[in-house]
Parts: sequence; structure tokens; C-alpha cells
Amino acid sequence: MFVPAFPHSTTSTAIAVPPSLALPVIEAAFPRELHPYWPRLQEKTRTWLLEKRLMPADKVEEYADGLCYTDLMAGYYLGAPDEVLQAIADYSAWFFVWDDRHDRDIVHRRPAEWRRLRFRLHAALDAPEKHLHHKDSLVAGLADSVARLYSFLPGTWNARFARHFHEVIEAYDREFQNRIEGIIPTVEEYLALRRLTFAHWIWTDLLEPSAGVELPDSVRKHPAFRRAALLSQEFAAWYNDLCSLPKEIAGAEVHNLGISLVKHEGLTLEEAVAEVRRRVEECISEFVAAEREALRFADDLADGTVRGKELGAAVRACVANMRNWFSSVYWFHHESGRYMVDSWDDRSTPPYVTNEAAGEK
Repeated sequence: MFVPAFPHSTTSTAIAVPPSLALPVIEAAFPRELHPYWPRLQEKTRTWLLEKRLMPADKVEEYADGLCYTDLMAGYYLGAPDEVLQAIADYSAWFFVWDDRHDRDIVHRRPAEWRRLRFRLHAALDAPEKHLHHKDSLVAGLADSVARLYSFLPGTWNARFARHFHEVIEAYDREFQNRIEGIIPTVEEYLALRRLTFAHWIWTDLLEPSAGVELPDSVRKHPAFRRAALLSQEFAAWYNDLCSLPKEIAGAEVHNLGISLVKHEGLTLEEAVAEVRRRVEECISEFVAAEREALRFADDLADGTVRGKELGAAVRACVANMRNWFSSVYWFHHESGRYMVDSWDDRSTPPYVTNEAAGEK
């Protein structure tokens, strides 16, 4: 299903991408597609957000579709079985809500609430079935989405996913402390932390249930596969930094590649924006080369055996979806209300969030 870059597929007016954020190579060479399940996906994730009390009903009604969370996942995990894509989309929507709670806990100086949530999320990740009815809707929502994700592949994949997400939770804690204390990490510190807070390896792990195969370490850690995966995620993280810089400056953020470049490399804001953009464009060109290597690796895996054929096909599916991530991320940033700061009443407070500390009533 090819989908032009139109918002919500309801208008014939193409999205106007600001020149400073436009990437002609993405628009020309990375055609956008959406999983054919997308319309149903959007409807079911909206319902899930309501049922799990992850967003108030009025905010779901007004903002959920316009935030385009399901569009992002439907443009990434093409070929996934419908139930796999649904579990991924619900988990992704949960992730955004969690990110917003984390942000509000920082803004409103709620370290005790954040600490309590952090420990509960670790526990829910390890034993989701015990937390499905937790009083904190964010804990219960994670338990529900993770329990479903754990049903698709063997326990070894589940353990790896859990290990990777435990690391993400702890990275969010480091970001919490940095923001509370006003610490802007150096560029290298930021890049290492960003790979965790953006959950590079979580989104890469989820390529496997989408392809229906758990990849052995020898495949996942092969330099050709690993490099293509990393470049697709670095592009997404850095393009997000480029697009969210106005929002994060308005919110007195300290975690953005541009902010680190200004603080620690002595760049002006304009120079920092240009440098982030240069890195983004470099990711695209380097991915094209890495993609060729990864596809050659897939050909080598297909050695005539049944297992080789299965692994080669799975790697090809994963690499194709790494490519899809570029266009999906790109258009998401220009369609989602999450980045339309100029339309907010208060540039530092997203209109789709609540400021209360949940789970304490």
C-alpha cells in the first residue's frame, strides 16, 4: 500500500516541510508505505489508550489520531502479522505516554513519583502477568503490551527485549537527574545516552517478530546487519533532535544534540542546527551503502539449506524495514501534532498531556 505524504489521508494538500528540515533524498528515494492494517490499527490503539486509561477520554478524542503514533509504526514494520503490528503500535503509544509522564515529573519536580514509577516498570517488565491490573495505568499498560509482545517468539528473545528495555528505563533515570540538575551532557555522552533513550535496540529487536523469526546472535551482531540497523536508528534520533529543538528549548531541555553542540563545542545555534542536519544527511548516504552490504549478507545466508533460506529471507525483511524507518520517521515529524509547537497555547506544555502525577490516588 503506497501512501502519499498527506496528513491522515484526508486532504489533497501535501505536507509543507520547512526548508530547514526538508530532506529531498528521503522524499525522492525512500517512498513511503503503510501497512494495509493501518486504519484498523489506528482505531484499535485509540480504543486501547482509553481502556488502559493512558490518556483522558477528551484528549484521546481530540489528539490521539493527530499525534500519528500508529502511522509511525504502520510505516515501519511492513509485512508484520496484524496482531504483531497491533502489539507493537500499542507499546509504541505507551512509550510516548511514558515519555510525557517522565517529562512532566521533571517539569513539576516529582522525583519520588518518578523513582516509584521506575521501579514498578522494571518489575512489570520482568513479570507482566503480575502487573496487568496495577493501580498505575502506566504500569498496567506496559504489562499488557509487553505480555503480548512476549507471546510471539521464544523466551530467549523475550529475555533480550527485557534486558534492552531495563537499560532504557535506567537511561531515562539518568536523563531525569541531568534535567533536574541542569546538566547538559557532552556530545559523546549525549550520543551514548541517546541510543538508549531513543531505544535503538528495542525498535531493532521488534523487526524480528515482524519477520516471524528470532535471529541468532551470529546474524544480529554481524557487522553488516548491525551497521544498517544502527544507522537507521541514528537517523531517527538525530532527525528527531533537529525537529524537536524549538520544543525542547521552549521547555528548558538539556538533552538534544544541538544543545550539546552549543554548550560544549562552542557552536552558535545556527551552526549547531547545520551540524545536526549534516549528521542526519550523512546517516542517509551511509545507510545506502550499509544496506547493500546487509543484503549481500542475506544472500550469503541463503546457502541452499532450509534454515539458510529462512534466515536470508528474515534479514531481507528486516533490512527492508530499516529502510522504511527513514520515510516513516521523516513524515511523522511533519504530520504529528507532537511537534507543532507554534500551535500550542503554551510552547512549553504540550496540549495532549496531563500534569497530574498518576498512580498515587
